[in-house]
Parts: sequence; structure tokens; C-alpha cells
Amino acid sequence: MTVISVDDFRGLARRRLPRFLFEYIDGGSFREVTLGRNITDLAGLSLRQKVLRDVSTADLSTSLFGARLDMPVVLGPVGLAGLAARRGEVQALRAATAAGVPFCLSTVSACSLAEVRAGASQPFWFQLYMMRDRGFMRDLLAQATEAGCSALVFTVDMPVPGTRYRDRRSGLAGAPGLSGDLRRFWQAAMRPAWALDVGLLGRPHGLGNVAPLLGRGTGLEDFFAWMRDNFDPGVTWKDLDWVRSQWAGPLVIKGVLDEDDARAVAAMGAEGLVVSNHGGRQLDGAPSPVRALPDIVQAVGDQLTILADGGVRSGLDVIKLMALGAKGVLLGRAWAFALGARGEAGVAQMLTLIADEMRVAMALVGATRLDQLNDAVLFRDRIGRDS
Repeated sequence: MTVISVDDFRGLARRRLPRFLFEYIDGGSFREVTLGRNITDLAGLSLRQKVLRDVSTADLSTSLFGARLDMPVVLGPVGLAGLAARRGEVQALRAATAAGVPFCLSTVSACSLAEVRAGASQPFWFQLYMMRDRGFMRDLLAQATEAGCSALVFTVDMPVPGTRYRDRRSGLAGAPGLSGDLRRFWQAAMRPAWALDVGLLGRPHGLGNVAPLLGRGTGLEDFFAWMRDNFDPGVTWKDLDWVRSQWAGPLVIKGVLDEDDARAVAAMGAEGLVVSNHGGRQLDGAPSPVRALPDIVQAVGDQLTILADGGVRSGLDVIKLMALGAKGVLLGRAWAFALGARGEAGVAQMLTLIADEMRVAMALVGATRLDQLNDAVLFRDRIGRDS
């Protein structure tokens, strides 16, 4: 199959990955209204085409938190993504490094901090949740520091896991014991290439960073129950002060949709925030980043480095979020699909597609540098008109 877009990678991943894993990556919470809005609100954002400008060159480079990037994207944290290909997070990191963009390792990755560090030739980011066991969190932060992680992305929109119907239907959640094992085994057997490459040759399987907390007999089959038991629903802004005291590098708060919350992020001393609804995987009915981003940029854009994610499937989508005020864009499903489809080569190809699409879009709006992407290239009155 000829791949010309992220959607093509999604189609390939669907055919290669077992159902429970594809549905986990692809799905959202409840009826997936917010998941759909993330895509449709981006599609409904109109750009102002400009003509007869010299757009013979295009500079996609930027810097985030003191590091130079070849383009303003980050491979954002995706839980369990490492199961999409053999030792998948290490493969994705290599592709990100070659493309000159950061990679962010999830707390609930398949590969541990130590394993990813061993495969790294440049610093990577680390993402963390608030857990009940602060001592364990302190140890994880120490491991991230020792691994040379250049930024900490702290996710705040998941005090409890969202209700994800697809994961229950597929057997990933709500089917513990032999019944769930058999369902997942059968789904894996229907994907023999994945079963050999990842299921057999990709062992050991597990959640590398949190293995000490899993306990005997707890693993992928009880993933969501483990999160409910170990994530801390009592977390408050005061707990973020503790995180700030434990981490000396750039701190980025992920999962902000409200401008008052954004002001609180600035007040507690973080360096950045991610305008995000967790990819539509938490509160169904929450606004898309397209709708939330302008007010947050207006409120704290001069105090924080503002990033965004959600629904990004092309370089055109990156351009739109940059025009709304984001300084960088996190990719999630885009790289997970590419990894599941073709491993490291797929992620590398996806990043090349994103860069090429950004250059085309910039030329058509008359921009040659990222700092020219602003309100002037938007028809702001048309945002979400068809949503």
C-alpha cells in the first residue's frame, strides 16, 4: 500500500495490530463526541490564502525549553504504544532523533526509562501522572533525572481513567482472568506478523516504569484496574508544588482547557502547558483544543510556552494550531499508527510527511517562518461554524 497520509498509517495499523491494541490507540471515551470534535474543529478552521509572495524557502525550525527543533512537533506520550512494534518506544525515539524533534516517554510505556535511555543518542522528555505512592514518584523522577530527560510533562487531566467503551468491547478492559486472556490471545493469533514480531520476539511485555507497583498477577489484563488503584484522585494544586520541588528541569503541565487553570499553572512556576483533552479519552463533551487554545494564549501566552495536541493528522493541522498561538504541537495517534504500521521506518516517514505538508501549507498562506503564523492567516469568524 502506498502511504500518502497519516490516515493511511491508521488503515495499515488496523490491519496489523490485534483488535484490543488498535481500539485502545484509536478510541476515546463514552460516545467519542470529543474525539470527533478534535478532528472536525480543526477541519473547520479556515486559513487565509495569500498569493504572489516569495515563498521559495520555508524554515520550520524553532526551539522549545532551550533545545533546537527541526520542526515544531513532539512525539507526545502514548501509553502502551511500545506494544505496537517490537520495543516500540525505542524505535519511535530513534525516528524522532533522526527528524530533529523530541520524543516523550509515557509513564505507562512498554519500555522502561532505562531501556529507552540505552537506545537514546539525545535527551528525551518524560511524562508522569500523580500516583498515591509519592515515594515511588520520587524514585521515578530520580530515574528521569539520571536518564538525562530534558523536560517533564506532568499530566493533570486523569485523576481517574475515562470510561472507554471500545476497550471493554475488545476485551482489554473489564475482562480479567482466563476469559480476557483467551479473547486477547485469539485477536493476536489473527495478526500473525504482530504475534511473531511483538508477541513472541518482543518479550518481556509489561509496563516497564511501573513494574514495581504492579504486584504479582497484575499486568496488561488488569491495566485499567491498576490505574484506578494507583492514580491519585485527591491531587490538588498543592501537590504540583511538590512535583516542582522534585524536578529541576522544565516542567510542562498537560491537560489544561480552562484559562483560570492556565493562570494557576503560571502561578505555580511551570515553564509550559499543553492545551489538551487527552485525545478525547477522558471527559466526553469537553471542548477541543481549537476552541480552548485562543483564550489560554490570551491569558498566559506571555508567561508560559504553550503547546497543544488533539486531532492532529497532518502538517496542515500543525499550521492551524500554530496560527492559534501554540509554540509547538504534540503528536499522539499519528505516531502510534505509524509505529504500528511500519515500526521505526513508519514513524520516520510520518514525520517527513508532516514536514512536507507544513511547507506546502505555509507557502499557500504566504509564510516562510513559523513566527509569521498568527491570527493574520486565519478567518477567525469561521472557527467551528460547522461543528
